[in-house]
Amino acid sequence: MHDFDMIVIGSGPSGRRAAVQSAKIGKSVLVIEKGRRVGGVSVHTGTIPSKTMRETVLNLSGWRERGFYGRSYRVKQDISAGDILARLHKTLDHEVEVLEHQFSRNAVKSLRGEARFLSPHEIEVTGEEGETQVVKGAHILIACGTNPFRPDYVPFNGATVFDSDEIVELPRLPRSLAVIGAGVIGVEYATIFSALDVAVTLIEPRSSFLDFIDKELIEEFVHELRDRNVALRLGAAVSTITLGPDERPVVKLADGRTVVADMLLFAAGRVGATARLNLEAAGLTVDHRGRIAVDPKTLQTVVPHIYAAGDVIGFPSLASTSMEQGRLAACHAFGLEPPPPPEFFPYGIYSVPEMSTVGMSEEEVRRREIPYECGIARFRETSRGHIMGLNNGMMKMIFSVRTRRLLGVHIVGEGATELIHIGQAVLNLKGTIDYFIENTFNYPTLAEAYKIAGLDAWNRMSRV
Repeated sequence: MHDFDMIVIGSGPSGRRAAVQSAKIGKSVLVIEKGRRVGGVSVHTGTIPSKTMRETVLNLSGWRERGFYGRSYRVKQDISAGDILARLHKTLDHEVEVLEHQFSRNAVKSLRGEARFLSPHEIEVTGEEGETQVVKGAHILIACGTNPFRPDYVPFNGATVFDSDEIVELPRLPRSLAVIGAGVIGVEYATIFSALDVAVTLIEPRSSFLDFIDKELIEEFVHELRDRNVALRLGAAVSTITLGPDERPVVKLADGRTVVADMLLFAAGRVGATARLNLEAAGLTVDHRGRIAVDPKTLQTVVPHIYAAGDVIGFPSLASTSMEQGRLAACHAFGLEPPPPPEFFPYGIYSVPEMSTVGMSEEEVRRREIPYECGIARFRETSRGHIMGLNNGMMKMIFSVRTRRLLGVHIVGEGATELIHIGQAVLNLKGTIDYFIENTFNYPTLAEAYKIAGLDAWNRMSRV
């Protein structure tokens, strides 16, 4: 006999969605969460905190109004870490309240403590005071998420050297910041602090970054970063990181250059939070980054009744896709067959400015040797862009010359992560360029960029 039909380890996006889905079909569910409150990394140190910090910075700094009032414009002259944390904590409280109410009304039980497998069906949970209890589950979902990668050569101290989980509780705002790692997390934080007029240096050992984004979009993004005086150190491996006599981090690069800053954020990757799960007792193994392999269609591990979802299984590591993975895992566990997910899902990068993309990049279209044409719209071409004072921002759309179908949409600029969903719908419904040319968009809106970019592509295609 089992205590629960489904035991979920972790209450992040994939864990909570799996728990609620299981409960909706009448199954008994237990969620084990080792943190103080439900929500996982997404709510407490990852997605929600970083996006809340971004919104607070943009509001208090007056960033969105500087197109009209100049670069020196600020809503609040002296912005402190306390200003940012006040809004952050309020937002997190609201998020946790919503999740706890969701669990309550769906009769999902939760247990605070650290989970550890004793066998494929048994899990020992250790509480804060060292007390233990064993629970048995017919099905188990591992949704424990990830931890920041913390190599030994980085002198983390929680005062001037931080990882990406610690940075949301920074004690003060620095005058200068070095960021190691130009992945999604590093780029987001680098640009958020830059919007506060902090001098930022972004260090990346590879010669390029965010390679899954269309190159033309990245070129536009880099141009704006350089215009804001963000220093880019690409193709520069880190040799050493030391602390000066005043605790200021000193980063020596392999090319001989040195970067000195008030603070350092090390954001070069994350690892699965699986080290203490005793997965061997369940018959599971992990890769060198602590990630668990699953069947991408069912989310099953090599042990059929044990599933894994979210960041712990690796790419794409998005909260949006993690939620769907959790739901699909729960449906499969209890014999439900949901329709297959859409072919294309959007990526959102909450940098300043935002970037969002769906479908194929121009590089991918060329690799597949598909005859294509692109259309470009600049936000400054739209009346809404004039009203908002936007000097930057662009939308790029890619169409097949042969079938006229939309192949990809790529946006950098204000509202990119919202605007992308129009392109996502047309893409997944196999729509063509005709939709954008013939459709009427609200005026004035940034969404008009779809019509502008569509007409731009059509003008080129009509000459072929």
